[in-house]
Amino acid sequence: MFKAKLTNILCYPIAILLLTGGLVGYVLAQQPQSAKVEIGSRTAKDGFKNETEIAAKFNGWRTDAEAKIWLAAMGYRENDVLSVLALKPHGEKADIVVKVTTKAAVRSEGISIKLVSSENGFNQIDKRWLATYAKMWKMPPEVVSGLKLFVGESKPPRVTRLSDRMFLDELSAVDRRRILEFFAANKDRIVSDLFEGDGNYRAGWIMVAQKSAEKPRWVLRRIDYAIRYFSEGDVAITPRGNLKIGRITMQRKGGDGGRETAKMLQFKINPALLFDGK
Repeated sequence: MFKAKLTNILCYPIAILLLTGGLVGYVLAQQPQSAKVEIGSRTAKDGFKNETEIAAKFNGWRTDAEAKIWLAAMGYRENDVLSVLALKPHGEKADIVVKVTTKAAVRSEGISIKLVSSENGFNQIDKRWLATYAKMWKMPPEVVSGLKLFVGESKPPRVTRLSDRMFLDELSAVDRRRILEFFAANKDRIVSDLFEGDGNYRAGWIMVAQKSAEKPRWVLRRIDYAIRYFSEGDVAITPRGNLKIGRITMQRKGGDGGRETAKMLQFKINPALLFDGK
């Protein structure tokens, strides 16, 4: 009964919640501390330009209706919260870390934030040197050697579409098979590292904020939901010669005016897929 009521409330635009005074408080009061309720796509009262604005909303949670809804989704009752402090760690998987002090404890919530302008854009979720990934995921030497050709660290042994590198579909059948088998066998670990990270600033949540002036909106999901969703699908080589891991694309970074950093590996997703319950 209550679950049905809560679902209906969370489907209303925030503007309606503000006009109906008391509904936001009702949602917050009813959320148990241990519950991890994911909130789907919501119309935003105001647009977000960057992570700093989202952090500021958390810091102003006492008067910010959206911040109150976010805290409720993370399992906090408004009456139990004593203080909220949002910080922006540098170079971590969590773009902001929200420290919530309640009557019972102090907890930190890491949030990965993806800002999008449209429903069809792509967003980088991780980028590193091949050697770093090889060490992280214990890649066999033969897999590393194939990926060195892919990123351009090794020169192609024959004529290929580009003179300085090879696409995955241009590798030998043996190299292609080794790469596909490695990523398929280690898919769960790889996707978890790409989204969640590790250490003190791992991400426990993912927020996607669409910056469109006509239709600003946001979605907040637990990171394990995002991991499951973007993992769905096969590991395969795309028609363009990159690697698809479920709904994640692995490609050579490129660009950078031809500097060495163009040879890094990057992983990309379309964060907007998380809107509308997708």
